[in-house]
Amino acid sequence: MPRLDDHLWRGPCAKGTKHRSHPRASARELVAKAGEMINSSGSGPSLLAAHGALGTDPAHGPQRTGVGGQGSSSHVNSWHHHLVQRSLVLFSVGVVLALVLNLLQVQRNVTLFPDEVIATIFSSAWWVPPCCGTAAAVVGLLYPCIDSHLGEPHKFKREWASVMRCVAVFVGINHASAKLDFANNVQLSLTLAALSLGLWWTFDRSRSGLGLGITIAFLATLITQLLVYNGVYQYTSPDFLYIRSWLPCIFFSGGVTVGNIGRQLAMEPEFPSHDGSVSGFSELPLL
Repeated sequence: MPRLDDHLWRGPCAKGTKHRSHPRASARELVAKAGEMINSSGSGPSLLAAHGALGTDPAHGPQRTGVGGQGSSSHVNSWHHHLVQRSLVLFSVGVVLALVLNLLQVQRNVTLFPDEVIATIFSSAWWVPPCCGTAAAVVGLLYPCIDSHLGEPHKFKREWASVMRCVAVFVGINHASAKLDFANNVQLSLTLAALSLGLWWTFDRSRSGLGLGITIAFLATLITQLLVYNGVYQYTSPDFLYIRSWLPCIFFSGGVTVGNIGRQLAMEPEFPSHDGSVSGFSELPLL
């Protein structure tokens, strides 16, 4: 049988070993958790450093900036190139219309130039085509610019077929001013005024187009009055100071026609998007 002193010595020792085993296990757990915390804290700065290196890597950051800069510069260059093209086309249109329409006026003895400035080929003064071409370029660029600033993009009959019909009607109005015979110029002026408003209503119908047409008619009539007053050229049978009373109608319809050409030239097809869809036509940024 075991003795009492054995129980007295073994009991506390066994209990002591049990109590000492628990602190050792808890200490191991604390060391493991501390190691995990240290590892996680060490991996955090490393990840941040990796992200920072990726952001400052010249293979990523500068390339993106360079692509954006090149895209914006190419867009600006294409815009300037398109603006120059539009100006040249409008200038050419103004020159051709001036030669054709002024030839008709001269042949019908509506407009008279001095003999020394008449060109044998075009029966017109040398300065008429470049002046009309410059005016056409200014007016054609001004129409879409005003539409953009007013926030009212013109979308009525925006196709080249409508523009060509507008040009044909304008030539017809100018032809009527030289060919039609009325009892007096007032009847002819009222008829041409109705035709000019009909041209605006048929091919434009915008408030900006109406306002610009009236402004162009007023300024062009004033300039023509000054030129005739200074003896640069003259009109036969003037009934509105030094000119014919129907001339503002010609200027109005001409402004609407050139404005429609300028608006159509300001349109370009959109580039395909990433999904391959094309939305149609968009208006270029203006001046």
